[in-house]
This record gives sequence, C-alpha cells and structure tokens, in this order.
Amino acid sequence: MTMIAKKVAFHTMGCKLNFSETSTISRKCVDEGYEKVPFQEKADIYVINTCSVTENADKECNRMIRKKKEAQPDSLVVIIGCYAQLKPKEIAQIDGVDLVLGATEKFKLPFYLNSLVKDEVLDSVYSCDVEEANQFESAYSIGDRTRAFLKVQDGCDYKCTYCTIPQARGISRSDDMESIIQKAQEIAQQDIKEIVLTGVNIGDYGKGEFGNKRHEHTFLDLITYLDEVAGIERIRISSIEPNLLKNEAIDLVSKSRTFVPHFHIPLQSGSNEILGAMRRRYRKELYLERVKRIKSTMPHACIGVDVIVGFPGETEEIFLETYDFLSSLDISYLHVFSYSQRANTIADQMENQIPKATKSKRSKMLRILSAKKRHSFYESQLGTVVPVLFEQENKNGFITGFSNNYVKVKVDYDPGLRNQIVSVLLKEIDENDGTVIGVLQ
Repeated sequence: MTMIAKKVAFHTMGCKLNFSETSTISRKCVDEGYEKVPFQEKADIYVINTCSVTENADKECNRMIRKKKEAQPDSLVVIIGCYAQLKPKEIAQIDGVDLVLGATEKFKLPFYLNSLVKDEVLDSVYSCDVEEANQFESAYSIGDRTRAFLKVQDGCDYKCTYCTIPQARGISRSDDMESIIQKAQEIAQQDIKEIVLTGVNIGDYGKGEFGNKRHEHTFLDLITYLDEVAGIERIRISSIEPNLLKNEAIDLVSKSRTFVPHFHIPLQSGSNEILGAMRRRYRKELYLERVKRIKSTMPHACIGVDVIVGFPGETEEIFLETYDFLSSLDISYLHVFSYSQRANTIADQMENQIPKATKSKRSKMLRILSAKKRHSFYESQLGTVVPVLFEQENKNGFITGFSNNYVKVKVDYDPGLRNQIVSVLLKEIDENDGTVIGVLQ
C-alpha cells in the first residue's frame, strides 16, 4: 500500500503507565513528521496500546481491530503493549493487523511506521524475549489531560500467581533520578498543575540499572526530591504495594508541599489464606496498619483499594471474610476486579475455579460497598474548604474537578476555571451523579 498522507491515531487501553508511554511514543511520531489525529477520525495508521490484565481486555482489543478495519479498510493497524508482548503471533493472525510490536520494539514505532509508509516488506511481528526487556524507557503523558502521568518505574520482580505483568514487561527497573527531575520540570513548564507518578510497582523504585550504573536511590528519596521541584502544585502517588509503603513515606506526604493526601493501595483479598495462594508479600494485618497510619496522620486522606473476587478456592466464607474486612476499614472506594484466568500463570492451573455467575454476584456486592464507602467519605468532607483542580464542562452546565484528596466536585460552569486550582466549599452531595456540589471561595 502506498501512503499519501501520514495521519496516525492512538488508542490506549489499561493503566496510567500505558497512557504515559502512548503519549511519549506519539510525540516521537510527530517529531518524525506524522500528523497525530484523534482515534475517532480517519487516519492512515491506527496504533492500539493494549492491556492484558484480564480476558476482557484481550477481547476489547480484538473488537477494536475489527471495527477500525470495517470503517477504514485501507488503513494500517499496529498493536503494541502488554497483549502484544504476551501473544504476538496470535495477534498477528487477526485479520486486519499489519504489525505487532513487543515490550522494547514499541518505543521504535516511528522506525517501523516509516518502513510501512514506504511499502517496504516487513515481518508482521517484532517481539523480544521478555528477559531482554531490562532497560528503562522514559515516558510521560502531556497535552491530553490537565494532569500528567510520569513513569518512574517499569516491570515487576514479584511472582503473584494470577499475574502476567512480569511476562509482559520484564524485571523491575527504574528511571534515573536526574531524568525524573528533568521531566517533572518539563511538565511544569507546560502549565500542568498535577503529576501522577506511575509504574508497575513504584514502591520498588531504585531497582535495576539506568544505562550502565546502579541506582542509589529509594522510593523515599524519589518523593523527597520531587517535593522540591518548583512549578508543580500537586503530585499524586498512583498504586503502591502496602509492604512497600513505609511509614516514612506516609509521614512525608502528611507534611508535603506538593504530595496530596490520596493513596491507592492494592489489597486483592481480605483473607490471609487467599493472599498466601496469590503469593502476595503481606497479610491483612499489615494492610490494616497502613490504613491506620495514614488516617492517624491525615484524617482527611482518601484511600482507594484494589480487590479481586473469585480467586480459585475463594469459598463463600472466605469471600465474606474479605467483605467484612473491607467494611471495617476506613477507606474511600474500591476498584473491583473479577479473577480472570491467564495462560502461563500458576493460578490458571489451580483447582476450585469459581463459576462466572458467582464472581459476578460477589463483584456486585463489593461495588455496592464501594459506592457506600465513597458516599460516606464524601459526607465526611462536607463543610470543608478544599483546593480543586477543575478539568471539564459537565453536560448540565457544571465544570468538574478533583480536590487534593480526590473528592469529585462540581460548580457552575465557568470556562476560566479549567486547569485552575481554586478553593471550594463542599456543600452537598448530588445524589443523581454522586459528585459534590461546591461553592467557590
């Protein structure tokens, strides 16, 4: 196929880490002369950055490929990301896929696109052995949102029995401290008010090599240095393992100039028996300690929790143990996932797999609990004045944003508020959409 124009569109599935990498890869393409257009528009090349945490993510990718080829039969479709690393040959067999790039090759996308545009003959798959994914590739998102996702770490050395991420992203490795500070400064110069630190296991920061030198810093060093970067008003820590969230880091956030009182800490199960079967590196007693420490130093802090329902062997009694544990915790919301069997994982071969209907029922129970937790947390914040970073217009004539402690707030629409941090009095909860109605101060 001879390409006349060079319009390229990107779609990102999955986590904040993927968003940071898509943004960086797209900037490389623009630097090479490609025109980036929205994914919904007509393009010559569609790039899908995939997730493979669940079976649903795989299916969604396949649906998107078919949809794009039906709408734009002459376009090229390139698949990158975790799914592309895990099952490159399988993806290459999908009708409509022109190129599959694995964990390291995705960062060379402009090189491969140039070859496609020139009609050069290429293999359909370029994917390394995951052991070769051992060098850190810097990335951050910019221009797509009022906040930026800054990648500080990649890969994982943990061997949780349900997880394919180590197979998709390789060993734990970290960005150089100087590189991170430089990128934070670049983001600050773009008038972005908030940075979200992201990675696969960011509490593991400091592992691996950068270039040919060993790291000399820890996660505590990382947040200490970032707290001093001029021009950034907010920094938010994304998901961090409870065993890696130390008291010193919690205390630093409680006194910080920039780090906000919002933590997202995966639990996965409130049963020590299931945590052991998952090979998680903590037990629920430690998790409880972390929650208590956060709330004792920052009573207004927001705490989000990841939880998996339906792991093999999760009886009704064990599920209720998790439910009761979560009910007792002073947390703010849940991210609920139904266990998904993934090939080449230990859990995939375990006995006592849970029926889909049972997983759906348990998931619904926890989602209802999450709504109650969020509502209760929002109620506890009513009457307080909080700084809100406004983001977008609501269809009903409001502009919405998030407080530093992650309360979703809306006020009467004013376009001048977008990307501004403004003090807002939290008045009442809108029971129709769950947001908090505020008044500017």
